[in-house]
Amino acid sequence: MEFEHILVERPGEFATITMNRPQRRNALSLAHMRELIAAFRQVGDSDALGIVLAGNGPVFSAGHDFADVAEADLAAVRSLLATCTDLMTLMQQVPQPVVARVHGLATAAGCQLVASADLAVASDNAGFAAPGGKGGWFCHTPMVAIARNVGRKRAAEMAMSGDVIDARTALDWGLVNQVVPPEQLDSAVADLLERVTRGSAESKGIGKQALYAQIDLDQPKAYAYAVEVMAATSQLPDAREGMRAFLDKRKPRWRRGRT
Repeated sequence: MEFEHILVERPGEFATITMNRPQRRNALSLAHMRELIAAFRQVGDSDALGIVLAGNGPVFSAGHDFADVAEADLAAVRSLLATCTDLMTLMQQVPQPVVARVHGLATAAGCQLVASADLAVASDNAGFAAPGGKGGWFCHTPMVAIARNVGRKRAAEMAMSGDVIDARTALDWGLVNQVVPPEQLDSAVADLLERVTRGSAESKGIGKQALYAQIDLDQPKAYAYAVEVMAATSQLPDAREGMRAFLDKRKPRWRRGRT
């Protein structure tokens, strides 16, 4: 598939989806988001074991493209935000681990991308913000994802102040997994992907989807759901193979995956 606003590369086991609108600071226009959705669906249906989301240019993503919004009517803005929600949801629905590779600024819906990724590695010069709080259009939808990462009080501070938090603060608050110097960003992303893609790819894909399904349930409902999923997946060939390999003291042979 040919894309105008993104690049999709698959040199090996992992795919990289790169936002490629540096002249617009990787702002999420409607066309850009539709291409990201198409790419995540394409890679999600492939045999890739992991996905990196990156951005070209000086920043990761500046959020929604105001050129799409400034003169749009209610129906158009609602459709734009629904498309954005579809993208964020899809990132958590694809079976592969998704790692955001963050440099420069990730603001508003750009910060929402980081919060929606399964994992995130940031360079130590990165910054994160929900700037609507100090403007005229509050970051309502970005805060759905951000608040589920950083907790209520910190989410309120980000949302109401609109201030940029630095990478070390983002790490402390739980928005990213690692912070590294810029020259180590690619190797840190690769190392994290190597670690989180070990094991059966089928088991991991089901596990990722079940994690998101149960995480916002109350505890009794979460356990009831998790018990059923774990019992059912115990019957999968890779589950049986993993148990047999452990008992036999040998390396497992997955149908698809890495040991």
